[in-house]
Amino acid sequence: MNPKQTSVLTEPEYSQEQVEIVSKKRSFNGFFAIDTLTLRHKRFDGRWTGNFTRELFERGEAVCVLLYDPNKDCVVLAEQFRIGALADQRSPWLLELVAGMVEPGESYDDVAMRETEEEAGCQFYKLLPICNYWVSPGGTCERVQLYCGLINSEGVCGIHGLEQENEDIRLHTLGFDDAYQAVASGEINNAATIMALQWLKIHKADVLADKAI
Repeated sequence: MNPKQTSVLTEPEYSQEQVEIVSKKRSFNGFFAIDTLTLRHKRFDGRWTGNFTRELFERGEAVCVLLYDPNKDCVVLAEQFRIGALADQRSPWLLELVAGMVEPGESYDDVAMRETEEEAGCQFYKLLPICNYWVSPGGTCERVQLYCGLINSEGVCGIHGLEQENEDIRLHTLGFDDAYQAVASGEINNAATIMALQWLKIHKADVLADKAI
């Protein structure tokens, strides 16, 4: 008999009400923005911290879509230059998911559709939610909604992106096993792509059984 399954998670003891923002100012406003906050929060022993200062990288929300063709068991990934990967010994051109930032008034689904069309020149016929996660909450408020978009990959290739946004995106179609091996080898080394491919590895049988073409 299997032991009863229980969650290790409980309702959090603390919430936003246990944080006091003393001051907040915009310290930098360029392609990205940085705010400087002075704050304090309640400690686990019941006391309050003293006032302390943190810089917050204001990045907003993003949507990333793993494009997957269940009939061919392949994924379509985007290769593009990333300034944050300049020190990458392999290359600052990374293999990634289709992705974009959420603009005012847009839903996550809206962004997924827009970016799939702009960056891959195609449309998905089904959108499967994976997860919503904080990218690096020690210093940025960026949050990402991950999806798996089911597509027909026939003719999905070439170079895409918006020139006015300096996008230069080359598409690659890889068999799923090859893409997953690229995670194992470190060739794919960015969080969203790793997480999405690992999710598909776990759930692929269910996706194939319910592809609803």
